Amino acid sequence: MKRLWTPAWIARHVAMVVLVVGFLGLGWWQVSRAADGNTLSWGYAVEWPVFAAFVCYVWWRELRHALRPPAADEATPAAGEAEAAATAPSPAAPPGVRRPVRVRVPAAPADDAEDADLAAYNRYLRWLNANPGARPGDYPG
Repeated sequence: MKRLWTPAWIARHVAMVVLVVGFLGLGWWQVSRAADGNTLSWGYAVEWPVFAAFVCYVWWRELRHALRPPAADEATPAAGEAEAAATAPSPAAPPGVRRPVRVRVPAAPADDAEDADLAAYNRYLRWLNANPGARPGDYPG
């Protein structure tokens, strides 16, 4: 609980209270305008409390995240163990908690035109690096 009373968290708590009170106050103001005959204000009267609820949701989610115990660092498994670890449930994971699965995606083959353009661009960058006082228009290639 001491983690929730650091200066950063106190600022978050104050910001949450100020935003929620402000948004609810703006919602009440829109209700009073709507009661006076401004029909557009009915939409805003609904919108401001939704903003207040969203602030409460984000604050609650951050609070839960801060109170969660730190995860133990696990060593990266070898290539053969990675497939078995991806299919088998983690014994350290509490029920209902999903762990991310690391999947290696092979790089897509590049077109030859892209390779030629990339090689030309790399030559240009090497030339600029070798000639620091030169302007791009001085490039001989």
